[in-house]
This record gives sequence, structure tokens and C-alpha cells, in this order.
Amino acid sequence: MGVKDKIKSLIEEKKIITAIQLARFLGVTRQYASRLLKILVNSDELIKSGSTRSSRYTLPKYFDELGTVKIARRIINKEVKEHEVMEQMFSGFPAIMMAPEHIQGILRYAFSEMLNNAVEHSRSDIIEIEMIQEGKILRFAINDFGIGVFKNVMKQRHLANELEAMQDLLKGKTTTAPKAHSGEGIFFTSKVADRFVLESFGHRLLIDNTIPDVFFQEQKPSKNGTRVIFSITSNSRRHISDVFNKFQAEPGSFAFDKTEIRVRLFTMGTIHISRSQARRILTGLNKFKLIILDFKDVPNIGQAFADEVFRVFKNKHPDIKIETINANESVRFMIERVALS
Repeated sequence: MGVKDKIKSLIEEKKIITAIQLARFLGVTRQYASRLLKILVNSDELIKSGSTRSSRYTLPKYFDELGTVKIARRIINKEVKEHEVMEQMFSGFPAIMMAPEHIQGILRYAFSEMLNNAVEHSRSDIIEIEMIQEGKILRFAINDFGIGVFKNVMKQRHLANELEAMQDLLKGKTTTAPKAHSGEGIFFTSKVADRFVLESFGHRLLIDNTIPDVFFQEQKPSKNGTRVIFSITSNSRRHISDVFNKFQAEPGSFAFDKTEIRVRLFTMGTIHISRSQARRILTGLNKFKLIILDFKDVPNIGQAFADEVFRVFKNKHPDIKIETINANESVRFMIERVALS
């Protein structure tokens, strides 16, 4: 039996081995065992987890046996070559390289968008990056110490508080640099994730697409700057093309001209009765051709609210189509009443 076969037979028995275990098994030095393992890793015959003396090795078919795997990097935010950072992180993280092609595509898109946000918008001198694998869950986190995503949106869009900033981010096409960015990055990244989290200065936006639901939360202790956490399972059926297609008013147009608004997220403990509430929801939606208003968990709406959305806004923007979903009988009654007036 050759050395390569001996190594593989040991892994078949142990599932996971270290260089020290292999050295004892073969009767060689740890350094020589490490060189043998490196050759097999470079030829994609083995998977490596960890670094230096803590490195562990297994066959690709036993990858899940490695349990939690984590790598981290800290970069200086100056002349960052984002594609190089991504390739270095991904190539050193076998879980991603072994994931199905559509999952790799999602992770590459999401990582590049969120790293770009930190590099160009955070004004942070340092950016921290983590990649974590827990069983089938693949997760990355990008952490900066800058101005904060919600505070930045508040300032640039003249909003009253962080809640309004979170609400605006959910609409899509929200950007603090309209000449350089389309405002699609956070929106689509949050849609392709299983779970997407933004944390900044005591506030957390959690989007859980597995439920699906959205949560506005307080964060304790408060996080200075911004932390984004993206996670998806390696066996997810989510495809990035399906997500993009969902937000096209006309299939095949390749335009981001459709959005879906969860109406209940625009009030906290009250019903939707006023024109000001309606205007808050409608702010920025003139950029879209099709608006889907989701009235799930909205018990009723007021006449002024309905009039502002379904008459005033429609008259101002006759080319924009508004559709409703999950509206109960009371909500539908008020909408139809306004439509007939």
C-alpha cells in the first residue's frame, strides 16, 4: 500500500486526522507528515481546516465531520482590492469551494456587495472579516468601525430616526451615493440570504427569509460602526437569478423596477390611518414601475391612508401600478371605497 493510500485509510478509520497523528501512524516527523498532507490538499484529495498545529484534515466526503470552522482577517481600509480579498478568503475556506455552484454564486455576490459597502461607505480605517461554517450553514460577517449604516442613511435622506432608515433600506434603491451606486446591494443581498442581519449603534435589522419575516430590534451591547452577517445553507434551493427575476415588473427586462412593501413594518403599535403614514411608505417608490403592498397582519386602514396611496399617489404617477396582497376584508373595503370615489 502506497503512502497516499495509507493516509486515506487512516482517515477512513478516524474521519479526521492531524499531522501529529499521521506522523505517529507512518513513523515520520510531523514536518514530513505536514508536507504529505499539503500535497493531498493541493490536489483536492483532502480538505484542510484550521492553520498551523491546529490544522485538521479529512476526505471531502467527511467534510461535515469538521464541525464549526472559522477563519478571520483584519484589513486596513486603504486601496483595498476587493476581488483579491474575496478570493483569498474563499480559497482558504473549503466549505464554500465545495458548495454547489449556485450557492457559491450567491456567496460571491453577497460578499462582494457587503465588502464594497464597508470599503466605500463606512469611513472606517479597519474592516474585520469572518467566515464560519457550522454543519451545512455557511456564514460571513463584515465588521467596520465607521459612521454606521442607519445613521448614514438617516443623514443623507433626512430621516427622523434609525427605524425610518431601516424601513427605507427594505424598499430597495436606497443609497447614500446615488451618483456612484444604484442602491441595490443591501436590498438584493438581504433577499438571497437565508438570514441577513445589519447591526449598528444599538439597532438591528434582521431579515429571516426562511420564515419569512423581518424584525427591528434593539442591540445590546451597542455596536459602533456596522456589522453585517449573511448566512445560507449549502443545500439551499435559493437561486440568485430567481431573486432578481422576482423584482422585474416585466419578466426578461433585467430591470430592478418592482418592489414589495410589508405595510405593517411602517407602524409600531398603531393602525395605518394618516396621510403622513402613507407618504412615509410611498417615499422613493416613484422609482419603480410596479409596487406590491403586502397587508399581512394589518387589521385595518384609515380612509386618509387609503386615499393617499390609491388615489393621490396614483394620480401623480399614473404609469406606476400598485397591487395588493394579503389584505383582509376591512382593508379591501377601504381600498375599494377610495377607488370608487
